[in-house]
Amino acid sequence: MAIDDSPQPVPAIRDARLEDIPAIVAIYNEVIANTTAVYREAAVPSSEREAWWRERCSRGFPVLVAVVGGEVVAFASFGDFRAWPCYRHTVEHSVHVRADRRGRGIGSALVRALVPIAASLGKHVLIAGVDAENGGSIAMHQKLGFERVAHLREVGRKFDRWLDLVFLQRTV
Repeated sequence: MAIDDSPQPVPAIRDARLEDIPAIVAIYNEVIANTTAVYREAAVPSSEREAWWRERCSRGFPVLVAVVGGEVVAFASFGDFRAWPCYRHTVEHSVHVRADRRGRGIGSALVRALVPIAASLGKHVLIAGVDAENGGSIAMHQKLGFERVAHLREVGRKFDRWLDLVFLQRTV
């Protein structure tokens, strides 16, 4: 197998727009169908992701997309970690990259972009919940200053097996 070592285009990162929802849905549904990055089994309809986007935006939470060559190739966001008031300074983020663009630094660029936004919103801690077998995501988060703080065993079930969830966190 040939390795593509040519320079990769730098993604443009911007706020997601309504017209980005189909690309976000396609990325998310591929992740659901083929990975354990999301502990969900059924694909999401566009209407659900649109409602998610509207809710995040209405609450002042970011929904970012990475664009390469005019195409949305990844998205990231954060929202409440837990709904109780004393957790208001902690958010949990998610980042998902299109299958053909993974491993090229796009996820890292999106997470880096979330950090100053979290700080500007008065957030103190970013949480990442990552499937324990997703070594690439765990390593990416650790390179970005996240510390592994918890390992929850067999808390999810997908693809006929139990899944462990790792929590990582960093202060903003």
